[in-house]
Amino acid sequence: MIILDATVVNIALPHIQTGLHFSLANLSWVLNGYTLTFGGLLLLGGRAGDILGRRRMFIAGIAIFTLSSLAGGLATSSAMLLAARAIQGVGGALASPAVLALVISAFPEGKERTRALAIYTGVVTGGSSLGLVLGGVITQWLDWRWVLFINVPIGIGVLAATPLFVSETPRQPGRFDLAGAITSTGGVAAVVYGFIRAASNGWGDRVGIGAFVAGAVLLVAFVLTERRAQQPITPLRLFADAGRSGSFVARLLLVAGMFGMFYFLTQFVQEILGFSPLRAGIAFMPMTIALFAVSRFAPRLMPVIGPRRLMITGMFPVIAGMAWLWRVAPGTGYWDGVFGPMLLFGVGMGLVFVPLTTASLAGVSPRDSGAASGMVNVMQQVGGSLGLSVLVAVFGTAYSGALAHPAAGLSALAARQHALIHGMSSAYGLAAIFDVVALLLIVTLIRVPAPRPGPAPEAPAALDLHEADSAL
Repeated sequence: MIILDATVVNIALPHIQTGLHFSLANLSWVLNGYTLTFGGLLLLGGRAGDILGRRRMFIAGIAIFTLSSLAGGLATSSAMLLAARAIQGVGGALASPAVLALVISAFPEGKERTRALAIYTGVVTGGSSLGLVLGGVITQWLDWRWVLFINVPIGIGVLAATPLFVSETPRQPGRFDLAGAITSTGGVAAVVYGFIRAASNGWGDRVGIGAFVAGAVLLVAFVLTERRAQQPITPLRLFADAGRSGSFVARLLLVAGMFGMFYFLTQFVQEILGFSPLRAGIAFMPMTIALFAVSRFAPRLMPVIGPRRLMITGMFPVIAGMAWLWRVAPGTGYWDGVFGPMLLFGVGMGLVFVPLTTASLAGVSPRDSGAASGMVNVMQQVGGSLGLSVLVAVFGTAYSGALAHPAAGLSALAARQHALIHGMSSAYGLAAIFDVVALLLIVTLIRVPAPRPGPAPEAPAALDLHEADSAL
């Protein structure tokens, strides 16, 4: 539910834009409002679970998520919807941090953990693409508001079942690094706002420039805070290993391109190709199916090929798919311009993300396992919001330029569509560069040994949450 909400509104964006009168640039805040607070507060949510109890924070997070979903579905203005989406992110940040930490504590490093991480990665990455399909079905058969309303009965069911099946964990002494959480989230949010402001008002806009300056100041303050904090939410020692740092940045760049592709392609198939929301959701099925299938198969290839070679192999179809979209034109159709890239993305991402997650967690000391797990999720969410804002800025600049100088003989509608496609092509070109840089990072920095069979672990179902906390 929490992963789906990062993308489930994508297909509904044209309907949300019409219903609540969003501008083309500000529309991206419907996605970024969620991913910014979710990614920015994940590590603080994990610390809150350690100090106050994981079950307690899980229940609180799901309750906040459910109520804000209801508020978002009832929104009567763009400001109300954005506020609800931001609060949804807060709820997700409180509820979700324990998942990956429990996975790595339940399975020793080796073959079994790799298999468990493959399932987790399939849910995270495949869930994002599945959200596009589900969003299309709901928008077509019901209304865009139901992409938010659907969380309400699920959330109520989770709240009712959790006390029956999840034990409370013992509280641990500790401190909340509020300064680190505020400066990191505020810094990234200010930078994202600067890029989106540039998309609508140009790069010389004073408010946008001020946002960039404020973001830089806050991020510097975040680094200084983490260096001095007794219990930082982001231990900077995690970045001392070049391979791990490279894996974090590579993930950020990959997710940045992927979220941008989701955002623009959902509008392309509806605005240009004239697909209904249902057809638009189904258009993403090839990627969803390929990603789920390949991510389950990838762990079997890792001992044979090696994690690094598998990542490099997977990057080539990802780059090829983005380069294919870069060539989008007014005459591009689904079968000759969308279907192929979808298959390439599904296969490539399925090969890359499992070993990339393994590289991010390999060799982490037990005291930092929770922080490293949280950082994987942070890069996933912050990469999506920051990357999307950059691509929206590039799109907005190219779109405005093409609209100001239309080709001769075009009608107003044709000129707008031509400008839209030109803007999307420019964004895909930058996303392709993101992917190339990610490949270079993998080639030059990441070194991770092939997984070795480890000792047989206890069945995950028998693991008590108290034992998981002790392992962490």
